[in-house]
Amino acid sequence: MDVFWAEVACEVPADFVDQLAEFLVTLSGNGVCIENLSIDSFSLDSLEDTPVKTVKTYFPADAALQDKVAAIEAYLAEHVVAYPGFVPQVPLITRLKEEDWANNWKKYFKPSRIGKKIVIKPTWEEWDAKDDAILVEIDPGMAFGTGTHPTSRLCLEILERIFFGEAPFSISGIPVPVDLLDVGAGSGILAIAAAKLGATRVIAIDIDPEAVSIAKQNLALNRVEGIVSVSMVPLSEVEGFFSVVVANILAEELVRMGRELVGKMRRGGLLVLSGILSEKEDTVLKGFAPFPLTLVETTREAEWSCITFCLER
Repeated sequence: MDVFWAEVACEVPADFVDQLAEFLVTLSGNGVCIENLSIDSFSLDSLEDTPVKTVKTYFPADAALQDKVAAIEAYLAEHVVAYPGFVPQVPLITRLKEEDWANNWKKYFKPSRIGKKIVIKPTWEEWDAKDDAILVEIDPGMAFGTGTHPTSRLCLEILERIFFGEAPFSISGIPVPVDLLDVGAGSGILAIAAAKLGATRVIAIDIDPEAVSIAKQNLALNRVEGIVSVSMVPLSEVEGFFSVVVANILAEELVRMGRELVGKMRRGGLLVLSGILSEKEDTVLKGFAPFPLTLVETTREAEWSCITFCLER
């Protein structure tokens, strides 16, 4: 039996794209795309400089759809008042078969080099390895995480520098290989990269059963099942402590989970926080201020920030 999804498209001012996209990711539990570029959640790098953009998200075409659309309409009505002269349009709803929704975006996902050595390659693309690249093969399916979005790229770049002991991590005192906890694993891309960079134990968790299933498939593709485990175990029930804890989720969730995240760190360990809109950096910094952490660095790409802390010894 065919499974149908609904694509919901909203035209909004360009300056409102980031805010709306964050809301839609939270509401849908899926990624969003902008102007037909369905990559990860959304990418600003290839967008034309136009005053109005189309942001799309996806929901199951079921009885709850109208409530979701009503929530979007209410959100638009409440927030676009900050943009004089812009009149919000009714979101455009298009029914899609599941296979169309799951596969049409693939033509935009190409092999991508991140940092100095990491190469993210979709399973359906060829890659002629001519150097010592660290190859991560990914089929994200319906899970968040292709490595192309700034939030993922920032994490991957930092992990590479951690494992190769590059500044500012050359003086962190963290031995390599390390163990790592990935909170919000999505497709498993960060966990797999950590294993290929040299981690000897990686625990990855996610609240979405679809993501966990897809991540397990990607572990097998990359032959790292002996190093990485992925599950829906709640953060509070994860056993042990870790030299690196990475969480690529929304800023508010990072703050809400702050005590639990810090509680999983070893003394002298690193906490890598991503998924943070740059305007919310201060929110995250204030949220983690009560803990015995030292700010190591903040890196940025497009409208996104990644904050790294070290737990005091």
